[in-house]
Amino acid sequence: MHIPKRRASLLASLLLAATALSVINPPTAGAAPDPVTVTVNARAGLATVPDTALGVNHAIWDQNLGTAETSDLLRDAGVQMMRYPGGSYADIYHWKDHTAPGGYVAPNTDFDTFMAAVQRVGAQPMIIANYGTGTPAEAADWVRYANVTKGYGAKFWTVGNENYGNGHYGSAWEADNHPDKSATQYARLVIEYADAMKAVDPSVRVGAVLTMPGNWPDGITAGSDPGSWNQTVLSLAGGKIDFVDVHWYPGGTAAESLARTSHIPDATYLLRQQITRYAGPNADRIGISLTELNVDAGRTTQPAALFLADAYSGLLENGILTVHWWNVHNGIGTVSEVAGQTDYNDFGMLSSGTCTEDGSVCEPPLNTPFAPYHGLTMMKLFARAGDQFIRAGTDEPLVTAHAVRRGNGDLAVLLVNKDPDAAHEVTIDYAGFTPSGAAPMVSTLTNGASGIATSQSGTATSRTLPAYSLTTLVLRAADGTAGRPTAPGQPTASGVTDRAATISWPAAAPGGSPIAKYEVHRQNGAVSEQFGETTATSFTVGNLVPGSRYTVNVLARDTAGRVSWASPPLTFATGSPASGACTVRFTTNNDWGNGYIGGVEIVNNRTSPINGWTLTWTWPTGWQQVSSGWSATWEQVGTAVRVTPTDDSRQIVAGGSVSAGFVGAYSGPNVLPTAFTLNGTVCATG
Repeated sequence: MHIPKRRASLLASLLLAATALSVINPPTAGAAPDPVTVTVNARAGLATVPDTALGVNHAIWDQNLGTAETSDLLRDAGVQMMRYPGGSYADIYHWKDHTAPGGYVAPNTDFDTFMAAVQRVGAQPMIIANYGTGTPAEAADWVRYANVTKGYGAKFWTVGNENYGNGHYGSAWEADNHPDKSATQYARLVIEYADAMKAVDPSVRVGAVLTMPGNWPDGITAGSDPGSWNQTVLSLAGGKIDFVDVHWYPGGTAAESLARTSHIPDATYLLRQQITRYAGPNADRIGISLTELNVDAGRTTQPAALFLADAYSGLLENGILTVHWWNVHNGIGTVSEVAGQTDYNDFGMLSSGTCTEDGSVCEPPLNTPFAPYHGLTMMKLFARAGDQFIRAGTDEPLVTAHAVRRGNGDLAVLLVNKDPDAAHEVTIDYAGFTPSGAAPMVSTLTNGASGIATSQSGTATSRTLPAYSLTTLVLRAADGTAGRPTAPGQPTASGVTDRAATISWPAAAPGGSPIAKYEVHRQNGAVSEQFGETTATSFTVGNLVPGSRYTVNVLARDTAGRVSWASPPLTFATGSPASGACTVRFTTNNDWGNGYIGGVEIVNNRTSPINGWTLTWTWPTGWQQVSSGWSATWEQVGTAVRVTPTDDSRQIVAGGSVSAGFVGAYSGPNVLPTAFTLNGTVCATG
């Protein structure tokens, strides 16, 4: 485990104005917050919950790794996947003799002990093969021992841990004995590892280490690599891997960490874009695991529990195959008070029972659950394997919502009140689902509570959320699922242009009545907008906005009016016109991890000059900014950028061009714009 730090840069001073991340501010003391509207939309389907969803990290320096008490606690919390042998230790660990030169190995933490714990919990293992000081042969021998000799059926294996932290980009915390520490060399050896491991057991899934978009060293190219770490690894090794593995430590204060869960959709979108662009044919087979996650503030108190539930939900609804908290046990750190509770600054979700060096403060007894443990338990109550996430949203940044639809027709709604000072009244509107009149099952985790309180109470449409709390409602449907058609299959997009796309999908199976038609819906936040309907299994959508991202679902409706579940989601992006009166070339160079040198070149494709011009675009996110610029006048209001000429660049001759530059900054995933308008005309891009 390691929390990456951004590389120092001479350009850092240019970013002082670029801290555009919104920070949660609690209401004025004594003010009654306005009621919050929560919208839950069963027509807007997201990812299905996998049987590997809820994960945790185990480490060979934890002598309680294999105890029955620890395993039973993890089982009770619903853990489905366990990672071993523990973060950066993986790159010094040799499984055959159970040693980690330069590190501490606790007794009773060998691989067989770990696997016994995995089996007691009822989970699956995620194993890290030693890249830093190991070899492909050593990894292959481990696969042989695990799956041939012992029959453990260990499916998921990652090659190394945070290997971009080997000094290649200036920061070095990860062991790496290879003389060549480049991304290129890592990719070459990933191929050797994958070949060796799959020669022993072709069924294993091998993962490569990437960095989370928007986090160091994303975007940085070093040495002779052909691109950034992610680009290089995917370009060279993409054909050999089955998944990519990333970590995320959002950092900041408790309020800042809780706000940064808003980065998740764009980070996962960017990561999938990178996989699609660089990993070669059939890149959509490559999954994403996120195997380290934690916060900087409130690690054993309520902020961590709120963040865990919000982040796990956000990641899983975006199709991440497993999410792992760092970690089970860790040890006491600098003790403070957070929201009225003692915070031991311990990365573990269970107490290690340790004390500060001077003995002045001790943690609760060994294995006492900390707040994030209860947050994980709430996830078990909320999202079960096979449930389908559906879109949910609110009109209040301090309150977030997630929802799943279950196979029996039930709906579960998770509500997160991030306000440390005030309760919030919520009203809940449902689309595509009608709750029964029965009181819902309600599970609540409040600030400082020693566990989750559960009751059957209230209504499906209103609730009071205590300050700094998690609440899950489980609702019965007013009408059952009998006779409904099945959901249509995974949609795909073809013929995508700047204004149109054709959506196709596998047919649904009829239920009690024949299928009458299919409806194509666009997700617009938590609201669905129907694009159209058809009796066929494809539909062409027109009048789209250039440079925009769309997520759509398809639903089947039968002749009796019964409607299926939403299909899996399809996300696609429109581009710019193939040709036109103008072309804009947008470039980024010298990326240093939270900023870059950007440029725009405007080409006049007309046969007459352009006298005076205004170039505009909209950033895809709220954390992107033009910090400064040259060779033009630069303005930004909200996410809208406006560029106008200087006196000597007002005219663009026929067939000619003008250029201008800027310093771009970002404090989250840097999704670049793809549509530009010149004097009201959308330009081609090149």
